[in-house]
Amino acid sequence: MSLAQDRYPELQQYRKSIDNIDAALVFLLAERFKITKEVGYYKREHNLPPGDPEREERQIARLRELAASAGLDPEFSGKFLQFITREVIRHHEQIRGDG
Repeated sequence: MSLAQDRYPELQQYRKSIDNIDAALVFLLAERFKITKEVGYYKREHNLPPGDPEREERQIARLRELAASAGLDPEFSGKFLQFITREVIRHHEQIRGDG
């Protein structure tokens, strides 16, 4: 047991909440990637490019707005979605046989 657990039970509760949220994020990302994998197969089948820059820009703008309304840094949110989008495109390239 760590010092924080012994002396700071409130901190331990916060950390437990964070751990639960982190687990939920992992499962949400896994679900998102299952769907984007299907999108990759669809794009391959219909000879569509792995990326869609216009949609990506719209999604980033939308996420930044959502972040601002939720009290989250919009810049961070945009970077987070860009990171995810790059990974999705990489997966789509692999599905196509380009990567």
